Amino acid sequence: MNNTYFITGIGTDVGKTITAAIITESLKADYWKPIQAGDLENSDSKKVEKLISNDETFFYPEGVKLNSPMSPHAAAEIDGINLIGKKLKRPKTSKHLVIEGAGGLLVPINLKETIADIMLPTDKIILVSRHYLGSINHTLLTIEVLKSKGLSIAGIIFNGDENESTEKVILEMTGIKFIGRIDIEPYFDRNVIKEYASIFHENLKSL
Repeated sequence: MNNTYFITGIGTDVGKTITAAIITESLKADYWKPIQAGDLENSDSKKVEKLISNDETFFYPEGVKLNSPMSPHAAAEIDGINLIGKKLKRPKTSKHLVIEGAGGLLVPINLKETIADIMLPTDKIILVSRHYLGSINHTLLTIEVLKSKGLSIAGIIFNGDENESTEKVILEMTGIKFIGRIDIEPYFDRNVIKEYASIFHENLKSL
């Protein structure tokens, strides 16, 4: 059975793109970024594509490209685009599909919708949590919002050096599946991504 994996984070710059690359490589999935805000010359799609080794992944064009590196609702307003969640048509594929969100779960895409509103109950949502002061609160809040919206949390990936106390309280309080940890690496290239893809593979298959 082919699944859709939606990658979201507890905030901006927590490691969603690296996580998306690892999962895409591990499952030889297709990849889609619904909203790219800013950095169009070096978009997340292009970053992931450079990190993928397999020749089966297909990269679908972004749902919408916005010029300004800011919240999608504001970037769309600057570009004169009426950004509506329902108009972001998901690509149809016979393979697994990895969807990478923009920023955190409640980043607004217009005055009424957030990133959470473009998720589906059938999505296997993977949450990326990065360790910093306050990250426990941000992680628990994100999980509570997902649950309140009836969305399925498949598992969590921690990004950064191990913090046993932080990880233990999050996992114990929420009961969600621990998929793996991405350590602080000197760099990420295809070989590093491929190694993590192998490490995470069994846990990803079991989601």
